[in-house]
Amino acid sequence: MGETTVKIPEGTKASPTPPSGATADESGPVSRTGRQRRIRSPRRPRIWFEILLIAVSYWIYSLVRNAVPEQKAEALRNADWIWHVERSMGLGFEEAVNHAVNSVTWLVVAMNYYYATLHFIVTIAVLVWLYRRHPGRYAASRLVLFATTAVALAGYYLYPLAPPRLMNGQNFIDTVMMHETWGSMASGNFKNMSNQYAAMPSMHIGWSLWCGLTVFALAKAPWAKILGLLYPTATLVVIVATANHFWLDAVGGMICLAFGFTVSYVWYRALPYQLPRWVEDDRPRRRWLRRPGTPSEPATPQPRREPVGQAARSVSATGTAPPGTSSPPTPTAPSPRSSPSPTTAQPGRPAPATQVPPPGRAAPSSQTAP
Repeated sequence: MGETTVKIPEGTKASPTPPSGATADESGPVSRTGRQRRIRSPRRPRIWFEILLIAVSYWIYSLVRNAVPEQKAEALRNADWIWHVERSMGLGFEEAVNHAVNSVTWLVVAMNYYYATLHFIVTIAVLVWLYRRHPGRYAASRLVLFATTAVALAGYYLYPLAPPRLMNGQNFIDTVMMHETWGSMASGNFKNMSNQYAAMPSMHIGWSLWCGLTVFALAKAPWAKILGLLYPTATLVVIVATANHFWLDAVGGMICLAFGFTVSYVWYRALPYQLPRWVEDDRPRRRWLRRPGTPSEPATPQPRREPVGQAARSVSATGTAPPGTSSPPTPTAPSPRSSPSPTTAQPGRPAPATQVPPPGRAAPSSQTAP
């Protein structure tokens, strides 16, 4: 008593029960919780959407960054303060590194081009690699990158900072101007196209560290993991040697990246590298969206229906059951070593007659319906 039994009419099929931690994606009305789970679950990215999103996002980033008032006087005061803090800590090494690298022409020219190009090329290459090889982790990793860049824009607005090469009364060398190379959007012919006082935080470090951690966490080849760790390290040397950033600007980029990882973790409830590598395409009408960490459950087998009446008539007429139906058990002779069973003929007793069910009733089956 107290239990409720639900009977399903014959000829109908019960809808599958969703596994724990999953919601069904159907065209019908969906609850708010199910809709939120669907939005916050990894899905396969669309190439046209990703290209459009990256292009528009970078355009907005450049527009906002360059629209921030330069505030030259405040930016120079902030640069003097940071330089004073670094020297009071005994870590004001930027000037020495700048002069040492500038003495090797081929090295400083290579660093100028490194500074101007690689933070675009490598970042886009890692995004393409994630899209093709790790589609289930692509959206979460992209969210880290976008959140990092968004909070960096706030830093440019709230804390204008001049790079070391533009400081007054210091001996830093603008390597781009010195060697007449194309290596900085804030020098030479490009200085009027970019905000020259947006040095804090350094997105060269934020983006390169994002690339390095992604490659180190997901690549299988040991050499790729090593390159992933060397890339942000080399970027740090480049931004200091070319006098485009203080090392404290790099710390600011790391803080912004930590914020980006936090946003992604809160949204997807897992780090990008903990999400499944592959996801089911969301084009079918129905699919299950499983949260990270939810154990999978085997599908419940449906009971097999047997035809009623026709199988019994076929057995009685031909002696064989049609394909797909169960036939009645065939009596077998007892083994000499086995003990007599109640249904086996005994000496002095007639053998029990095999009963054939009348037409309209199913033949007895030796299988039990689940």
